[in-house]
Amino acid sequence: MTSTHMTETKPELNHSSLHALAADTGWQRQGKLWSDLKELCDLLRVQVVTSVSDEEFLFQHVQFKTGQRIHTIGQAFDTLYIVHSGFLKTVLIDEFGNEQVLSFPMKGDLFGVDGIHTRRYASEAVALSNCDLILLPFKKFTALGRTHVELEHAMYSVMSRELVREQAMVSMLGALSAEARVARFLVSLSERFADMGYSSKLFNLRMTRHEIGSYLGLTLETVSRTLSAFNEIGLITVDQRSIGIRDIEALRTLRRLPPSSSRSKQAGKKLREAAAVQAASRESKTEFDQVVAI
Repeated sequence: MTSTHMTETKPELNHSSLHALAADTGWQRQGKLWSDLKELCDLLRVQVVTSVSDEEFLFQHVQFKTGQRIHTIGQAFDTLYIVHSGFLKTVLIDEFGNEQVLSFPMKGDLFGVDGIHTRRYASEAVALSNCDLILLPFKKFTALGRTHVELEHAMYSVMSRELVREQAMVSMLGALSAEARVARFLVSLSERFADMGYSSKLFNLRMTRHEIGSYLGLTLETVSRTLSAFNEIGLITVDQRSIGIRDIEALRTLRRLPPSSSRSKQAGKKLREAAAVQAASRESKTEFDQVVAI
């Protein structure tokens, strides 16, 4: 392939549009600027497309700061986005300005697909933290798909994976209690952090409890109350936005919480058991000290 063709396959952004993009989105030149195809496939967790040279096609990175919008509802569609790092939310906004959270894209996730049908984005994407996104111009993707079918199949596999996740969420909202929804949400986060190579047992929530409630079809108060109850009976630990997972299997199979009176008894029992363990440990240490002294 000629160098001229290689230049044409780069993201279709000229110098003036790049400058405007940098000003609008907080683009940081010190960040990573390009990813090759192998990096893209690794990030999306799909089989590397071997028939395409890694250096043949490059995909541009753009950085967004916390609170910035990546695209808005009704904006002309031209780009798919892949999360290289950071956390986002996608939302619908009604005529009164109320938000309905649709998803929380994280590292390795693809979003912007909802713009393909009408050529306009149907949702709004907002950065919940500083984010590094990879741009996949749709014209470039379709052009690559015509010449490299395996790449097209890989991308469709990623889109299907996102659709399956959304379907699972819809099914969960219709079938589970409020407590079970929160429990499954924590399990899902734990598994996704593990997929990203982070701790599955201790992580920070980048989204607010209100945003979690919007996503799960619950009120802020219900989410807060449920997290406190999980903490009370020892399923998790909660420290502001920091969540520690203590019993992942119990969260995965939980259907409803026991009554508050039963939870108090469980919590008291756990405290007594912990105190007994500490007392036994102190006694063992005292006996050991006495033997050493003799």
